Amino acid sequence: FFQAEDGIRPSSTSRGLGDVYKRQEIKELHSNGIEIAIVIGGGNIYRGLSGAQNGIDRVQADYMGMLATVINGLALQNALESIDTPTRLQTAIKMESIAEPFIKRRATRHLEKGRVVIFGSGTGNPYFTTDTAAALRASEMNCDAIIKATLVDGVYSADPKKDKNAVKFKNLTYLDVLSRDLKVMDASAVSLARENKIPIVVCSINNDKNLTEVLKGEGSFTIISDAPPPKVKVPMSAAALVSTDTNLSVVPLLHSLTAVELPKLEPFVELTPHAASEPKTLTFIIFP
Repeated sequence: FFQAEDGIRPSSTSRGLGDVYKRQEIKELHSNGIEIAIVIGGGNIYRGLSGAQNGIDRVQADYMGMLATVINGLALQNALESIDTPTRLQTAIKMESIAEPFIKRRATRHLEKGRVVIFGSGTGNPYFTTDTAAALRASEMNCDAIIKATLVDGVYSADPKKDKNAVKFKNLTYLDVLSRDLKVMDASAVSLARENKIPIVVCSINNDKNLTEVLKGEGSFTIISDAPPPKVKVPMSAAALVSTDTNLSVVPLLHSLTAVELPKLEPFVELTPHAASEPKTLTFIIFP
């Protein structure tokens, strides 16, 4: 699941939108039997909220932003298919000459047939961001998790680029995010994920192979779920160096989540090919 608030990211050697950042990693995850649906944004082309702030009618500006996500969806589709990864693009606003309309059963069938599904035009409604679209599609598609890959490696108490004292959280509950007004996702998106018990994993998009590492339970990330974060006892001298908000944990990825039943110390996803008769794990990958 690929939500790109800032749109798709060409690599440093890119000659155009066709060379999309992370496409090789998406292919690798897909080839290992992980079902992937992607919500794509359009902020690199046009951002509805920014347009509204510049005097354009908010509804009109949001529809312009939705069209930008479709442009990115077409580019991403081309990039993935150019490396032999089959895809389908579905949009919330009908434009059948270039994409399928969103139909849940059809999208599910595409995933069962081993295709990557790209969702464009957000929810199809103004005033809702691609954060909310990601949570909505994850709920509709009965996803195991939402993975939001951003420019930082998790959720912090403040913007780490602006505040050197910002503290990174290892585990958070949905209520933590909402009550502290942490700006990781829209409140409506977090609430929808909470209602449907879909864990959110926030990690960095910048590191090579980072998505693969996160799915193995490695690397740096923050887990947002309903489960209270596990605690670990530390000496007072060490505890004094750590904010109480850090929720110290030595438990690996998703062990604490009630939404996914996994043995202790086992990775979230085993990156081994599935037999045709075995169920696959549906993963939403969300990009900033």
